[in-house]
Amino acid sequence: MAQLQLKTNRMLANVENGVGWITFNQPEKRNAVSYDMWTAIPEIVSAFADDPAVRVVVMKGAGDKAFVSGADISEFEERRNTPEAIEVYEQATSAANAALRSIQKPMIAMIRGYCVGGGLAIALTADLRITAADGQFAVPAAKLGLGYGYNGIKELMHLVGPSYAKEIFFTARRFNAEEAKSMGLVNRVVPVDDLEVVTRSYAELIAGNAPLTVRAAKAAVNEGSKDPQARDLEAIEAMVAECFASDDYIEGRRAFMEKRPPRFQGR
Repeated sequence: MAQLQLKTNRMLANVENGVGWITFNQPEKRNAVSYDMWTAIPEIVSAFADDPAVRVVVMKGAGDKAFVSGADISEFEERRNTPEAIEVYEQATSAANAALRSIQKPMIAMIRGYCVGGGLAIALTADLRITAADGQFAVPAAKLGLGYGYNGIKELMHLVGPSYAKEIFFTARRFNAEEAKSMGLVNRVVPVDDLEVVTRSYAELIAGNAPLTVRAAKAAVNEGSKDPQARDLEAIEAMVAECFASDDYIEGRRAFMEKRPPRFQGR
């Protein structure tokens, strides 16, 4: 197991069996994200993106109370007390979310308990969301008087549709795991005791598949969610062509004919 050395102990990152694990490690505050955590995220993502041993990324929260409960408001008095400080903080959060959205490898959010506000925004950067039955989901902006930007609302709307997006924002209430699944906010709901086993199984299943194929599929879905004029279909075509020109395509055919599991190398 390889552990990344970070400047903060509130974020953990390690690699195990082809899976890169990102852990939000502030359980005493329900994994609320502090400034040092935001700034560590791009570093982790960059390391995982560059590491060929990492086939899949999984995000989780430490402890059993929360995935991420939002931003760490306790540090706002110090970190967001002037226009200049607010701009620095917003740059850090934007860079973190942009990094999570940019990774070409598949990413899973493994959710326990609270997944609220900025925590839900983080979960939305994942490709799959698997929640324990105790999952709680909310965007409480309307209870706080906060403005919510177009891009964040659009991302949620693409996932759950306009009506559910309005319900989430208008009511600002907490939705349970089954409600989240019914609206398409999460992929699967599993018993609390099964969450890590199921998530690991999914991650290792994906990690065993052809990386170039998975990357091309993720890119195609992501392009499809953009406005038509913004889609880069040529890039998708190039990724598909790369799949057919790869050693993995040869390995996949041979493994099928020889009735054995394929051994993909990502090239």
